[in-house]
Amino acid sequence: MESKALHVWVSGRVQGVSYRYYTKLKAEGLGVQGWVRNLRDGRVEAWFEGTDIQLEAIAQWCEEGSPMAQVTKVERQEETPQGIKNFQILR
Repeated sequence: MESKALHVWVSGRVQGVSYRYYTKLKAEGLGVQGWVRNLRDGRVEAWFEGTDIQLEAIAQWCEEGSPMAQVTKVERQEETPQGIKNFQILR
C-alpha cells in the first residue's frame, strides 16, 4: 500500500495532559510513523505517515486525545511522505 503523510495541528487543552505521550502510543499501535511536539502557542503539532486507513484512524484519535485533554479543533493537511521510520516525541 502507498504511504501518505498527514500534518496535524491540535488546539484546546492539549499541553500538560500527556497528549504527546498518548499520541506516540496510539501511533505505534497503529503502525504509524512520524513525530509530535508542543508549540509555543499552546497547540500540539504532529506529522503522521502511513496508509489511508492508518492516517484516518490516528486523525480520528486526535479529535479525542489523551484522557485529560479537551480538544477544540484539529486542522489537517495532506503532505508528501518523508520516509520516516519511527515515531518520536520532539522537544
